[in-house]
Amino acid sequence: MKKYSFFSCVLVSVVLTVVGCSEKVDDTARYVFKEETLISYMEKHSDTYSEYLDVLKNTPVSEVSKSTIYQLLTARGNYTVFAPTNQAMHRYLQSLVDEGLITEPTWDAFTLDHVRDSIRKVVAYSSIIDGGDFLSYETHTFPTQNNGELQLGNMKDRKLTVRYVDQYPDSLYINYDCPISIKNRDIPAINGVLHQMEKVIAPRDLTMADMLADILDNRKEGFMVAARLALACGLRDTFSVVEDNKYREMYLSGRIPDYDGQAVGWTFKSGNTAPACAPRHRYYGFTLFAETDDFWRREIGKEPADITCNDIQQWILKNRQYSRDDVFEANEDWTSPDNLLNQWFTYHVLPMRIAANRLVFHVNEYGYNQSQKQLTIPVYEFYATMGKRRLLKIFESKESNGVYLNRFPTLDNGRRGTYHELSCDPDKVGNHIDNYSDNVLTYQALNGMIYAIDKPLSYTDEVRENLAKGRIRFDAMSLFPEAMSNDLRKKESYDPRDQFVHFPPNTTYRYLDNMDMNNETQFVYLNAYQYNWCNNQEDELKAVGHYEITIKLPPVPRRGTYELRYRVLPNGDRGIVQFYFGHDKERLAPTGIPIDLRKAGTDPYYGYEADTEDDFHNIEVDKHMRNNNRMRGEMSIQNSSGPCRTGSPNNLRHILVRQTLDPDKTYYLRLKSVLDNSRTEMYMDYLEWCAKEIYDNPIEPEDIW
Repeated sequence: MKKYSFFSCVLVSVVLTVVGCSEKVDDTARYVFKEETLISYMEKHSDTYSEYLDVLKNTPVSEVSKSTIYQLLTARGNYTVFAPTNQAMHRYLQSLVDEGLITEPTWDAFTLDHVRDSIRKVVAYSSIIDGGDFLSYETHTFPTQNNGELQLGNMKDRKLTVRYVDQYPDSLYINYDCPISIKNRDIPAINGVLHQMEKVIAPRDLTMADMLADILDNRKEGFMVAARLALACGLRDTFSVVEDNKYREMYLSGRIPDYDGQAVGWTFKSGNTAPACAPRHRYYGFTLFAETDDFWRREIGKEPADITCNDIQQWILKNRQYSRDDVFEANEDWTSPDNLLNQWFTYHVLPMRIAANRLVFHVNEYGYNQSQKQLTIPVYEFYATMGKRRLLKIFESKESNGVYLNRFPTLDNGRRGTYHELSCDPDKVGNHIDNYSDNVLTYQALNGMIYAIDKPLSYTDEVRENLAKGRIRFDAMSLFPEAMSNDLRKKESYDPRDQFVHFPPNTTYRYLDNMDMNNETQFVYLNAYQYNWCNNQEDELKAVGHYEITIKLPPVPRRGTYELRYRVLPNGDRGIVQFYFGHDKERLAPTGIPIDLRKAGTDPYYGYEADTEDDFHNIEVDKHMRNNNRMRGEMSIQNSSGPCRTGSPNNLRHILVRQTLDPDKTYYLRLKSVLDNSRTEMYMDYLEWCAKEIYDNPIEPEDIW
């Protein structure tokens, strides 16, 4: 990974400006260097890039700026440019001729200026990533996983994907079929890096609805049956939405504020001086895990084009791909949430767009090295599906050999174990997700993704039972689909905009559907990229003010007695919180007395003692803490000092609730400050559902992981 420092350059003139979170374009800073800028490099090689340079000179930076992208790339910055050659530009214009948009492959052939300008904008915006305005930068690295997305979006705010061809180890394609030159790539300039492209990057903005309709209209083999089911179940309008335009309008007009915590004496991290920035957009997204046409051909005995919704519903009934507790009607009202086919199919859909390399997050699990990226112990996510809210588990480990849905292996989870997979029964392997093959990028839409799975996905009694037999630990940010669809969660970026994200209170605008906030809440997400914190995945949620926050929780898998646990890293910045819980959001009951989030495990009441070599003693300490509704932290998370459970008493779980819960009810958790001091923090990392048969099992006690 290359690094460049602007201090190594000869600086003739410097204009220092403060760059905040707004979209104001700063084109006042101009530097003269001994080395090349991106523009000077391309101009020196104008026989290769003159057509692209012409596009940059005629494309403004934004709708509110007169500056061009050409000017932008002459200034200081950290840009990654995928620059098409003149030959690539000519082929692109010829493709527009073939489509009938123009009559000859030149920019002068456009009869309407706004059409020509919009095409130029697509070419320019799609080819440039702005890496932020820092004194030093790292060249934009590519994900190692096939079909992975680059961490930062381009100027269209779209993520570019990479594709590798196994038999050609030096090959690298962007967005499936746009090859990067083998000879002319990773070319350093003083304000970024350039990759020469042999094809113009100009993706079409197809929605999920467009893609599914195209599959059906043109009988494209692969997901014809899935497309038919999606549209029959009434998801066309849902899959058509891309962005919340009202939010965007309010953001651009300045009615969605950033938050300068330092102005009121609150820093989101020691030494931070940047404001917490509101998201620029509020995108919608969807992820569909679908059985393939080949699967249905084998199961139904018909060609996919001939398979009907009724065929699939009868197959569901015949193979009992539902739970005995499900209430449904096996009629042909496919759009009804009471319809069997509708309930079965919507379990395949998550209300968020998840890229191929972000189905699970490998960050700071036990034994994992972020630079080497060698898989170790299992990591997983629990999400609530669309339609009737049900629990879906996404899982990957060193031994799983891929990412799976609803996998339930046997783990080496003893107190002296490794937490690796020991084995996995055939009926618990789960559904393998194809997130590696080239097919993935074929089914990538503007607002969603389709992933092939290798067996039917159903919320059966067996799946419910297996979910309930394991501790259900869900990261707080997994509760908010907007975090994934808007690329806010676990972004590998040092940019303060990505590290500190401010969500406005509901009275300003409801950004997170699953959260209510009063007007006195200042709520910030800390991405905490490479902070080395003992949080799950390192990140955390924080708030100050006289806050009152209500969160919609994921469903439990089956009826039973559960504990709801809240994990905290105590310190002096935290506050005292009263928790409330229940299924009637307007009448939530307090879970007990307020909890002081400043108190570490060493508080005499909690009964904490560090682990010793005597496991019988350790077990007794854990029992004593549970009697006080406290638990030590988990063994599965680490920082540079080792496992977080053994590293510090500042790693606690509070047992908030212990009661019988119903899978068909929605439950809420409210956190309310009880202090007059408006600068003390609310904190949230993860929550857990844990069934009684786990925490009160006399034969196999709950593990420490």
